[in-house]
Amino acid sequence: MDLKNAQLEVDKWIKEHGVRYFNELTNMAQLTEEVGEVARIIARRYGEQSEKESDKDKDLGEELADVVFVVLCLANQTGIDLQKAFDAKMDLKSKRDHNRHHSNEKLKS
Repeated sequence: MDLKNAQLEVDKWIKEHGVRYFNELTNMAQLTEEVGEVARIIARRYGEQSEKESDKDKDLGEELADVVFVVLCLANQTGIDLQKAFDAKMDLKSKRDHNRHHSNEKLKS
């Protein structure tokens, strides 16, 4: 599913199941919370912190999907065409960073 259709799907879900969007500040707080849950899994599963028994069943994919959902909500309620913005960002990064990472000695090891 492309981002445009994902935005439409989220909007449909909000209208059918969610009553209305939370306000932008509430959604920003939710986004921060969801990113924190992703960070917790990454830090414990792939970083140097030990993973607690209660965290071992946490699904990283589900937590990343929560982040995407809230980002799509924020895009919808602020009138952002995320597909257009993403495409423009990829174009910019492709032009600006085409050789940048190939020249980075830190990435060669």
